[in-house]
Amino acid sequence: MADHIPTRRRAYLPAVLAGLTVLLFAVGLPSQEFDEGIDYSVVTEPTRAEAGDDVEVLELFWYGCPHCYQLEPHIDRWLENKPEGVTFRRLPAAASPRWVPHAKAYFAAEQLGVLDKLHVPLFKALHDDRRKVFTDEQIIAFAAEQGIDKEAFAAAYNSFPVDMQVRKAAELVRRYNIDGVPSIVVNGKYVTSATQTGSNARLFQVIDYLVAREGVDDGETQPAQARPAETEPSG
Repeated sequence: MADHIPTRRRAYLPAVLAGLTVLLFAVGLPSQEFDEGIDYSVVTEPTRAEAGDDVEVLELFWYGCPHCYQLEPHIDRWLENKPEGVTFRRLPAAASPRWVPHAKAYFAAEQLGVLDKLHVPLFKALHDDRRKVFTDEQIIAFAAEQGIDKEAFAAAYNSFPVDMQVRKAAELVRRYNIDGVPSIVVNGKYVTSATQTGSNARLFQVIDYLVAREGVDDGETQPAQARPAETEPSG
């Protein structure tokens, strides 16, 4: 249920997790207990993608990943009823040289305020239409097809701010110890995925559980915001 970062391995967990104990929490957490190390992992270096007092739910994805595309409607449904005090963000996982052009495309479109014209169409082109949109030239041409100004997009795509965002994304992949996408990071502290939870439905139960944990920890200091790496990210 995940596309894996090249040269690294993920230990696949069973799809069916038996024997979980159902508990009722007086502090208002969801009634089902989830297990650290099975349903989610704890980040060694807690770091939010963006600073804030809210609870951050961050999706790391790659446009070339079919599982990321399949997760999109599930995310949309969750967003319709997401808990109060939660901010959802996406982050393209610039985890290898092959993934960097798509990360640059996302950040360029975001910079220009035209992400709505690129995000879903690029997923559809790659997975429904089986188009090859991977190189710089192919991506810039594709953006123009979507009605995005070609020169403006190319300038943003090759800009210093976008390069810095790609570096920051690569650094977050390292800090979160991400070895496959899609992955979800809750408040910079916890990482989960459908591979860990066994299904997309259970994934969002775990997300709600972790969000609730953060919601009752009012006295805790929020994790620091990540800064771009000083060196070129490795694949």
